[in-house]
Amino acid sequence: MRTALAVAAVALLSAAAVACGDAGGLRGAGATAPAVSPAKLWPDLRPASSPAYPYAVATREVVKGITVPGDDIHKVDPVDVVEAEIKAHPDDYGSKGAYHATVDRLKDCRPGGDEARCPLLTPYYRDLTGDGRDDMTLGFRLYPTNQTAVRVYTVEKHKLVQVLADNDAIIGVELAGRALIERSPADISGYEYRTTWVWDPGQRAMVFSRDEYLHTGKGRRTEKPSPSVTPSPSPSVAPSTTPSVTPSAAASASAR
Repeated sequence: MRTALAVAAVALLSAAAVACGDAGGLRGAGATAPAVSPAKLWPDLRPASSPAYPYAVATREVVKGITVPGDDIHKVDPVDVVEAEIKAHPDDYGSKGAYHATVDRLKDCRPGGDEARCPLLTPYYRDLTGDGRDDMTLGFRLYPTNQTAVRVYTVEKHKLVQVLADNDAIIGVELAGRALIERSPADISGYEYRTTWVWDPGQRAMVFSRDEYLHTGKGRRTEKPSPSVTPSPSPSVAPSTTPSVTPSAAASASAR
């Protein structure tokens, strides 16, 4: 009897040890698909000698008339910043400009105004340039269109500098690390455009990094495109007087 019990105990311990050894072990996932190298098409095709679209990948502009007390961007009034842009770009915000209604509504952003009419969105502060100091991300509606202006500002040599300027039909904006991601509606239900901007030390500006067309959920193809309008050129301080169009705007315009 004692021998039989000992044999049974050894068998149980052996089974338990085997079971513990199996837990979390590696298991085969089946055959691996063979790797396929990229196929280069038309190797004799003559390379293009000029860009496909005459657009800039970055905008940079010193904001005139704005002081930065103590180089602290938190002390800059966002309403003053938007008013400075309106003054600097009368073609966009004048009586015949595409965003003329923004001017009247901006008055409601001041104390005593109708807050519901104010086009300025809540400003956000985060270091996007990597200099250890907060930068300011602003958004404001561009009336009477359905577009939203997205701007990023930093401080350099005691001056406020705009390092990103983009206008688009926006459904969401995100800050991920030091990247800014814009989400815009697509003309197919269940899809959206996502444009990513990152800081480029060489150009001293936020530059276009990635443009994606992503599936976000179930949807059906719509008969009519969504009422988004082709993004207008963003204000730029490039030496040329030719309006700057961001890659996001060019891609959206061709797709929409």
